[in-house]
Amino acid sequence: MVSSLTTLPVLGVPMETKKIKGLDSLLSMAQMPKGVPVGSLAIDGAFNAGILAASIIGNFDTKVKSNLERWRRLQTQSIKKKPK
Repeated sequence: MVSSLTTLPVLGVPMETKKIKGLDSLLSMAQMPKGVPVGSLAIDGAFNAGILAASIIGNFDTKVKSNLERWRRLQTQSIKKKPK
């Protein structure tokens, strides 16, 4: 509903629920009416929402962009060449 009140990008993170495991939350974001966009992420995908938000902000903030690029390099370097 927040996306209907702003022109800023809105990232929706559906939260897991007991009855239908968050599908209701996901569908409420995916089925917004025409003209009310919401970037929907995975159920309980708050971490990826933060990364996506940083990548959006990084288009205008060089410090955020540089920190995100450094974090991604470290992620890549943390992968072992030959897993045991």
